[in-house]
Amino acid sequence: MKTRITELLGCEYPIIQGGMAWVAEHTLAAAVSNAGGIGLIAGGSAPIDYLRDQIRKCKEKTDKPFGVNIMLMSPNAEDLAQLCIDEKVAVVTTGAGNPGKFIPAWKEAGIKVIPVIPSVALARRMERAGADAVVAEGTESGGHIGENTTMCLVPQVVDALEIPVIAAGGIADGRGIAASFMLGAEGVQIGTRFLAAEECQIHPTFKELVVKAKDTDSVVTGRYTGHPCRNIKTKFSKKLAGGEKDGSLTPEQFEEITLGSLRKAVVDGNVEEGSFLCGAIAGMVNDVKPCAEIIKEMAEQAEKLLKI
Repeated sequence: MKTRITELLGCEYPIIQGGMAWVAEHTLAAAVSNAGGIGLIAGGSAPIDYLRDQIRKCKEKTDKPFGVNIMLMSPNAEDLAQLCIDEKVAVVTTGAGNPGKFIPAWKEAGIKVIPVIPSVALARRMERAGADAVVAEGTESGGHIGENTTMCLVPQVVDALEIPVIAAGGIADGRGIAASFMLGAEGVQIGTRFLAAEECQIHPTFKELVVKAKDTDSVVTGRYTGHPCRNIKTKFSKKLAGGEKDGSLTPEQFEEITLGSLRKAVVDGNVEEGSFLCGAIAGMVNDVKPCAEIIKEMAEQAEKLLKI
């Protein structure tokens, strides 16, 4: 499974753990990196002191490369971008915006830059701006999503770029990795499968919802706000979807009642008010295992299929 991604990032497997807000902290990131992948710490809108502490704790748990995900719509994105330079982070992935103005400084600091993109047009812009690779993320993903599917998006991005492409969205086992490679990807980013990792620090209720989810248990809410998100079906997410559909919730009201809902899910396990962000592939996640087992199992299955 040696590809341009393993060469670029210095990892054993071309598997990156998704930078899931409130979920991706140092314990999970270090476990993924120690298992041969690339772990990510989610920057989100985190205070600088918190993220600095997370990065340093991760360095104590692993001597392998790991990264930070920065949501560019965050009010403190510039401070987070500088922190990654100061702390000599190996990899930065970005979402929700164009990281172009940060890329020269990151590259000068030796940081590998990998934006998450939902379209060919943005992928081309990122390549021109100097990105080392891109994550082509399909609508099957959990959290904030685009509209194009992984199956359709990945080969079009591969055809449009010279830099390597990482596939994301709907990948939870070796079959998904092998399929991504057949589409031209040279790595994968996986989020939902790692929600059920032993090292993932989310509330037990969240893990239980993921493991018990069926193929029809995800719902997209918030399209009319311009920020659609894929969630596990709960009373709360059904209420949001219903209010969006029948107009009983205005976009402003929707934003108001979802404020802080991700923390309520991840930290508190609050099914009445929490947004349990999760990919459509959750129906394939049936058990909780250590990161090392998850990655080894996926890699071995993918290698076997790719050799057939």
